[in-house]
Amino acid sequence: MSLLDRLSKITEHTTRGIAQRSSRRGFVGLLGAVLAGTASLPLLPVARASSATVPGQSTGNPADPGDPTTCDYWRYCGIDGFLCSCCGGSQNACPPGTEMSPITWVGTCRNPADGLNYVISYNDCCGKSSCGRCLCNRNEDDRPVYRPAANNDINWCIGTDSSVYNCSTAVILGLATE
Repeated sequence: MSLLDRLSKITEHTTRGIAQRSSRRGFVGLLGAVLAGTASLPLLPVARASSATVPGQSTGNPADPGDPTTCDYWRYCGIDGFLCSCCGGSQNACPPGTEMSPITWVGTCRNPADGLNYVISYNDCCGKSSCGRCLCNRNEDDRPVYRPAANNDINWCIGTDSSVYNCSTAVILGLATE
């Protein structure tokens, strides 16, 4: 008896055994469960790509050098808080589910790519509990609390629906003039 004949007999024996132990209704029920399960796959939660940069990588823009997920990124010279670029947002956008505060503190940071100083608006993102990742506390040009527009120790979530702080962004407002 050849190998092909043996495989044919084994396959026939297995198929007949399954047919004797199962019913058509059971097969139809199993098929329905499989179809319903595969139809519900798109409803499962999925980690979607965000605008945040991948940790350890640069912004990809030669005019904006550095890694926005680290504290030594040039825009963060006056920041105090958790970096939104580590929390699902980016250096200039809040994570989903949070709201950017319209009230900010400002600083001036030097861009190493062109050697120019830029006015940076540090906006807090509010509405969710603290992100807890990538804490950055750089106090370059920080001013006392009696000059609040230049102080980074205040909870700036005052102008939002929720005063709960999540993270901070660094938005370029423009070129600083002397």
